[in-house]
Amino acid sequence: MNDLPIDGFPTTNENAAMVLLVDDQAMIGEAVRRGLAHEDNIDFHFCADPHQAIAQAIRIKPTVILQDLIMPGLDGLTLVREYRNNPQTQDIPIIVLSTKEDPLVKSAAFAAGANDYLVKLPDTIELVARIRYHSRSYMTLLQRDEAYRALRVSQQQLLDTNLMLQRLMNSDGLTGLSNRRHFDEYLELEWRRAIREQQQISLLMIDVDYFKAYNDSFGHLAGDEALRQVAGAIRGSCSRPSDLPARYGGEEFALVLPNTSPGGARLIAEKLRQTVLGLNIPHTAPSADARLTVSIGLATVTPSIGSQCRQVISAADKGLYLAKNSGRNQVGIA
Repeated sequence: MNDLPIDGFPTTNENAAMVLLVDDQAMIGEAVRRGLAHEDNIDFHFCADPHQAIAQAIRIKPTVILQDLIMPGLDGLTLVREYRNNPQTQDIPIIVLSTKEDPLVKSAAFAAGANDYLVKLPDTIELVARIRYHSRSYMTLLQRDEAYRALRVSQQQLLDTNLMLQRLMNSDGLTGLSNRRHFDEYLELEWRRAIREQQQISLLMIDVDYFKAYNDSFGHLAGDEALRQVAGAIRGSCSRPSDLPARYGGEEFALVLPNTSPGGARLIAEKLRQTVLGLNIPHTAPSADARLTVSIGLATVTPSIGSQCRQVISAADKGLYLAKNSGRNQVGIA
C-alpha cells in the first residue's frame, strides 16, 4: 500500500501508484486486482459503472487510469475525452484496454487522449511496468507543477516585499505622503517628461500657518495629528495617479501636478485651502478663536531644454512668500 496523500495529492514515493480500473466486467477487475495484489506501493480501485468513473477519479486521485474501450451505455473513447476535458482529471495518464490489436482503434484511442494501449488481459509484468512508468511520469508532473506554483508564490511575495520596502523608502513616516527624496526624484522625472512633450507642469508649495504657535499651544503630539490631517486633505486633492503629494519638510508640503494649466492648478489650490479650513482644527493664532489654515504658493512652467526643475520650486516658493505676507490662508502666485 502507498502512503497517504499529502494536501490532496498522491504520495511522492516514486514507486507508488494509485490505479483506477474502469471496466464493466467484474471478472476483469478481479483478474487485474490479483495481478497487482503482491506489488508493493500499488493501490487498486475498481469502477464497474462508467458513468461514475469521473467522480471516482476525482475522489481517489489515481496516478493511472486503466480504461476499457467497450462498455454498455458509454463508449470508452468518449470517457477518455471526458477525462481530458475535466480540469481535475485532464493530466492523469490513461492506459486503454482493448480486446484486440487494431491500428485504427489504437490511433483513435491516442487521438482521444490516451497515453498507452494494451490488449487485455496483458501480462502482469508488462502491466506493472506500464503502470509504474506512467505513474512516475504523472508524479513528476505534479511535483514540477507544485514547484512552479511555489516558485510563483515566492516570486510574488518577493515582489510584494520589494514594493513595500520601496513604498517605505519613498514615504514620510508621519504623514504617509512621499518624502523629500522621492519628491526630488519625481519632480526631476516629470520635468524631463514635460521638456520632451512640451507640456506644462504645476507645483503647489503648502505651509501650515502659525504652526510653531500651534505646537506651543497644543503640544507636539497634537501638532503631529494636525499635520496628518492636513496631509490627508492634500492627498484627497489628487485626482490623477500622476499627481504627487509630498512632505517637503517640517510643516511644509508640496504637490506636483504634471500637465496642469495655471487655471487648473489654481482651482486645486483653492479647493485644498478651503478643505483644510473646513477641518475646523482649533488654533490660538492669529486669534484665540482661530482655525488651522494653510498658505499655498503656486507656479506653472513649460520647461525648456537645458532648464532645471528648481525653477518651478523657486517660483512656487515666491508665491508662498506672497501668500504669507499678504495675510496667510490664501493662494499666492509669483
